[in-house]
Amino acid sequence: MHELVHAVLDSDEKKDLHQVIEALSTSEKRYFLRTEILQTFADYCHQSQKPAYFFHASSIGEFLHHTHEIILQDRETWFVLRPWIGSQEIWRLSADFRKFEKMTPEALLEVRDRFVDRAQPRILELDLRPFYKDSPTIRDPRNIGQGLAFLNRYLCDELLNDSSYWLEALFNVLNRSHYDTIKLLINDRIRSGQEMAEQVKQALRFLRLRSEDEPYRDVHEHLQELGFEPGWGNTAGRVSDTLELLDRLITNPEPAILEAFVSRIPATFRVVLVSIHGWIGQESVLGRPETTGQVAYVLDQARSLEKKLREDIHLAGLDLLNIQPQVVILTRLIPNCEGTQCGVRLEKVDDTENAWILRVPFREFNPKVTQNWMSKYEIWGYLESFAIDAEAEILKQLGSSPNLIIGNYSDGNLVAFLLSRRLKSIYCTIAHSLEKPKRLFSNLYWQDLEEQYHFSAQFTADLITMNAADFIVTSSYQEIVGTPNAMGQYESYKCFTMPQLYHVVDGVDLFSPKFNRVPPGVNEKSFFPYSQVGDRDAGLHSRIDDLLLVRQDAMAFGVLADRDKRPILALAPMTPIKNLTGLVECFGKSQELQTHCNLIIVTNNLDFNQARSSVEAEEIKKLYALLDEYHLHDRVRLAGMRLTSLELGEIYRTIADHQGVYVQPAHFEASGRTILEAMISGLPTFATQFGGALEIINDKENGFHINPTNLEEMAQEILNFVTQCETDPQLWQTISDLAIKRVQEQYNWQLHTQQLLLLAKIYGFWNYVSRDDREALLRYLDALFYLLYKPRADLILEAHMQR
Repeated sequence: MHELVHAVLDSDEKKDLHQVIEALSTSEKRYFLRTEILQTFADYCHQSQKPAYFFHASSIGEFLHHTHEIILQDRETWFVLRPWIGSQEIWRLSADFRKFEKMTPEALLEVRDRFVDRAQPRILELDLRPFYKDSPTIRDPRNIGQGLAFLNRYLCDELLNDSSYWLEALFNVLNRSHYDTIKLLINDRIRSGQEMAEQVKQALRFLRLRSEDEPYRDVHEHLQELGFEPGWGNTAGRVSDTLELLDRLITNPEPAILEAFVSRIPATFRVVLVSIHGWIGQESVLGRPETTGQVAYVLDQARSLEKKLREDIHLAGLDLLNIQPQVVILTRLIPNCEGTQCGVRLEKVDDTENAWILRVPFREFNPKVTQNWMSKYEIWGYLESFAIDAEAEILKQLGSSPNLIIGNYSDGNLVAFLLSRRLKSIYCTIAHSLEKPKRLFSNLYWQDLEEQYHFSAQFTADLITMNAADFIVTSSYQEIVGTPNAMGQYESYKCFTMPQLYHVVDGVDLFSPKFNRVPPGVNEKSFFPYSQVGDRDAGLHSRIDDLLLVRQDAMAFGVLADRDKRPILALAPMTPIKNLTGLVECFGKSQELQTHCNLIIVTNNLDFNQARSSVEAEEIKKLYALLDEYHLHDRVRLAGMRLTSLELGEIYRTIADHQGVYVQPAHFEASGRTILEAMISGLPTFATQFGGALEIINDKENGFHINPTNLEEMAQEILNFVTQCETDPQLWQTISDLAIKRVQEQYNWQLHTQQLLLLAKIYGFWNYVSRDDREALLRYLDALFYLLYKPRADLILEAHMQR
């Protein structure tokens, strides 16, 4: 950015920059974000009658488009620049405009503290950068989130460059493979990597003389004499193929060969999925409004994992040893469970043979609190003791330590971190969404928000877990590093301040190969194309059609004046972030959209007297006020109730029967579960441009991006499609078909699970052979837990004890 900075300062554009800063300074604000900066610059260009190119193509235009923050402090101007995705630079411009110098992150954090009048001379600084300096690093920002592919290439290069060391390392990894006390893959007859290479060739010569379909049990004894135990395959042909991959890997390592070989090696038999606060059960208790998506994700993932592990164990030939996979969803037991299964210790996951929901109660520090459901913002004081108690329950249930522990959301990840440290398991983080980037300036004003949200505990937990994880799974690229115009969720943890608590100078290595984009799938038993008529339940369809268009009671109302209009469906909890009221206002302001369409909203609750929070109650009241203001009672249909997955699936399909559309107007949506459900059902989908939908939907090809902050633009986008469909009826069908194809090919649980288990194997191998001192990092994170996190969590617990 040096050249660009000096291109502005050494030209007449320096005066333009001065004028833009002057325009900003006339505001009462002193902290400006990118949209405000660009709007001020656009206004200046218009008022100064600048040529059309000036806004984008001038040096100052390019400079300001890279500027994500401006802070006016003591007549100096601080710029936070983002030269490219995943990077950040800080520059300070002196009051006289003579000195423009690059500054350190530490200096920026101090300025931010001064901005909120909470600066102090000395403060704890957290810097994770030294722990990554010797680790392999992705160079190209476009490859962020492709850690598996990068690590495969890196490992193969190492095999070539130091073949003797890596051959021994490969031998040691295979030699330590076991299931409980049962030895797998290699026995004591093979004592080194070189011997392994020689014995592989002998085994291949033997297997070439046998029929490919010959069961493993018939060749087991001879292979055992050569040094090979079960795990290579279930037939002579599959064993031969696996050993052939190993032979090729030893002699000519290539990433594709490494991936193919590792995918066949049995290494994962027991998996624990940690999801603490979600009110987890099946069908009737799929989470609270704040966690419904997470719970559905975890249940679907558990089913898919158990099925895939069973297939892998069979193909590896381990039926001979009667090995069975085990999958456990670890959550909290809630005594006051409102008639659900959430008070039962163990519940089998439907459609599985050996996947279970294991519930462990919070210790009863205060039964008035711990016996009830607890918001995700309130549970931090209970997680350490929960992890201790859960460890004993997991070992009791599984009989041994899990091979893989997957954390879900911030609280589940903290428990997963504590468990993985004790049980020596591979640890995977899945954040789903991070609160810090969802709430603007939440870290800067954390003290003002602490009583309600306890962000000091949560943000500290996030820092610990994202660095402790062996690998991190995200649903999208932008989740990690955002877009050229917006910072990613994980990127927001790179450099930030918690005034009067600590400064994070460098909180996460965004270019680490631990980041992997592995999109989720859709439960295709519940969510499938509307055109699959034979799979649909006629009785269910009739009930859903009645719910959406006719039924009148406390949970469904609004009499549509013309039911033949094209329906617009929105389906989400009644929370501000989901922005259902924004969609109603958008619809109310557009008379033309009302002429062509009806709006149908399906949500969790429409009675503000039964709202579970004041925020939800206010949203419901706002919804009714908008219906009155725009006179929408005969054009908007509302349904508010808990629904099963099958019912939700039929809602999408019923709207598709009427050639309707689905709109997801959230202010931010990390992964977009409902977007996938709507698309696979065959609904043309309009989804927020803020979040994962940017990657799920190819705009105007298999769906549409919308800006929920611009109601007029959002209405026009929907209207354009609706009116085009009226003149070209085939357009709706084309978009519908492409939406279905997109989800079926790119977002399915089979692909997700296959990739997830491969990641666990590769990163387990990497941890074993890596020359990095990972234990030093983990010790540092232990210190953060006990010195920073625990005191904040204890304060929450103390407050709960007084209730």
